[in-house]
Amino acid sequence: MSERFFLAAPPRDGRAVLDGDEARHLARVLRARAGDTVTVFAGGGVEWPARVAAIGRDEVAVEVGSPRHDPPAAGPPLTLAVALPKGERQKWLVEKLTELGVARFVPLVTERGVAEATPATAARLARTVIEACKQCGRNTLLEIGPPAEPTAFLQGLPPGAVAILADPVGAALDEAVAAGAPAVAVLVGPEGGFTDGEIAAATAAGCRRVSLGRHVLRVET
Repeated sequence: MSERFFLAAPPRDGRAVLDGDEARHLARVLRARAGDTVTVFAGGGVEWPARVAAIGRDEVAVEVGSPRHDPPAAGPPLTLAVALPKGERQKWLVEKLTELGVARFVPLVTERGVAEATPATAARLARTVIEACKQCGRNTLLEIGPPAEPTAFLQGLPPGAVAILADPVGAALDEAVAAGAPAVAVLVGPEGGFTDGEIAAATAAGCRRVSLGRHVLRVET
């Protein structure tokens, strides 16, 4: 059995406990037995080989082996602030950001936005992150930040971060991102685009307007 499972808390003293949906999936869907081997991770960049020790009604206890740490990231951490699309496109967006290694996702509150980032939405997307990590082999959870308007988001970036605003009439991407930037943030507007006022405010805050090509891209793309 090579399934991956998410731990709500890191192992202690060589043991860990799976609970909730993770325990139910392992025990009831996969019908695991004591002695079966799995892989577990807790979202902090480490995974552990594990062996099922005991199966309870709502918990599965596992014994873990030596930790396997992720290698250092190849580039600066990337944050995407995106105006949420509707329905299942939200899930698709977060799933792919997780697979691609984006560090942080922030629901962007814009004047032409079509979906609201409610607490229920955040909880649903957090579960999507876990499922995507399990599937793609990622051991560090994509962080989901609180909703923010463009100006407030830009003001909260670390010093030296390069901020980019997706804009059809912007410069080429390779002209906007300087080598050695400590962090990169990208703002993506709603289906109707950013308003002139939002673009002006972001530009005044140091955001660079960048085009990803001549084709019209959907928000999640």
